[in-house]
Amino acid sequence: MPVGDGPPSTRGPADPRDVLGAPPPTDRLRGWIVTLTLTLVAGVVRFVGLGHPTDGGTPVFDEKHYVPQAWQMLRNGGVEDNPGFELVVHPPLAKQLIALGELVFGYNGVGWRVSAALAGVLCVFLIVRAGRRLTRSTLLGGIAGILLICDGLSHVQSRMGMLDIFSAVFVLAAFCTLLCDRDDVRARMAVVVAEDRVHDSPYGPRLGVRWWRLATGVLLGLGCAVKWSGIYWVLAFAVLAVLWDLMARRAVGVTRPWVGTLRRDVLPAVWALAIVPVLVYLSAWWAWWGSETAVDRYAVGEKVAPGGLLSFLPEAMQGFIYFQQKVLQFHEGLTTAAAGVHPWESKPWTWPMGLRPMLYYYASGQDVTGCGSTDCVSAVMLIGTPALWWPAIPVLAFGLWRLVTRFDWRWAAVLVGYGAGIVPWFMDMARQMFYFYMTPVVPFLVLATVLVMGEILGRAGASKERRQTGLLVVALWVGLVVANFVWLFPILDGLPITAAQWNAELWLPSWRA
Repeated sequence: MPVGDGPPSTRGPADPRDVLGAPPPTDRLRGWIVTLTLTLVAGVVRFVGLGHPTDGGTPVFDEKHYVPQAWQMLRNGGVEDNPGFELVVHPPLAKQLIALGELVFGYNGVGWRVSAALAGVLCVFLIVRAGRRLTRSTLLGGIAGILLICDGLSHVQSRMGMLDIFSAVFVLAAFCTLLCDRDDVRARMAVVVAEDRVHDSPYGPRLGVRWWRLATGVLLGLGCAVKWSGIYWVLAFAVLAVLWDLMARRAVGVTRPWVGTLRRDVLPAVWALAIVPVLVYLSAWWAWWGSETAVDRYAVGEKVAPGGLLSFLPEAMQGFIYFQQKVLQFHEGLTTAAAGVHPWESKPWTWPMGLRPMLYYYASGQDVTGCGSTDCVSAVMLIGTPALWWPAIPVLAFGLWRLVTRFDWRWAAVLVGYGAGIVPWFMDMARQMFYFYMTPVVPFLVLATVLVMGEILGRAGASKERRQTGLLVVALWVGLVVANFVWLFPILDGLPITAAQWNAELWLPSWRA
């Protein structure tokens, strides 16, 4: 029996209700106590010292792109006001969220980072709920929260006025609602089985309105409104949802499950997971549609010749499509050959183990004090906690083996989510790429690690010695991740340290410039 499953069913082994899987955990109070406690811990860890560091009161690293654009949005009706440069190459949602923080706290480190920090804390809340629902174990859900709190990459991105942590929160939220939809479908199927209605049609039952799936589409659309890379999860989760529907129909003994899925599930899935995300994406540009000064808002007649192929569309839509094409051209041209070698760029084969981190901020000499020496250093390095990241290859390999040999739906979910965030980048190796693209992938690495830890803990029916040994191993692994995070903390938060400690923090040659 997998860790966290309920007691064995007393029904016959062929009863379809058994193969629909275990219900969610029933310890709801304990689950919420664990969730809220870890969320509070995450809030403390992510928010303490949030305003440091800055570059003389200005943003650091890629904050320099998005923070000023967010500030422009506050005074320009929600859109950027630099159309002459056309340096607006990402959708507006994340910048608008950053702008809300600036509206409340002003143009300072706290103001332009508070929204990102809130998103990072929300990710911890969501990962506990997702881990608990995925494993049917409150213990493992809590471990997932601890691991995400102690991941260096997630920590740093939660404290930067950049876009990727917002991608992460919407992708993870969409994954949570997709898990809820899977459970909801199986609960409805169980009712159909109990009422002996499975064979009323060879295609199986109609499942009605699926609000969790609709919520998944909305969240995926919001993810695309942060960065276009959200489309990878739209495609991945849509396929996953339809396959889960197929498996549910097969599990309860529907006569023609494939045809039933095509007739009953595919078209509603297209609406919820394809059309709805597009509508949400377009809606996220509300300020652009209503602006008089937004980039390419009035491109028709100036940059777009009247009477063209798209002339049947309203001029605003023609301008919008032209703008999106310009953004696409920018990304297609963002290659190492064209832009030059960035000192901290990396290729996706280095990402699973975090072999090429990034230096966001560095100061030394007279500018830094407080380390108890005359050679103080303050640095912020984007680096995944090695105790979590370095075992990634064997963890993912084990998951792939379990998926192939047992078709474990949990591993299908995690591997699809992980693969959607990394596999597409292998298709254009000439592009300039960076390690922070892994920010939305980290939750799936955490969930994969938690699934392996569940296997180490052992089955509920295993011997006491086996379970205690497994618990010891898991406790040591979690403790190692926490200790590793504490060791790296000074270079994740930019705390003053000596030059000797700075060098001791850099474990691999690839961690240096």
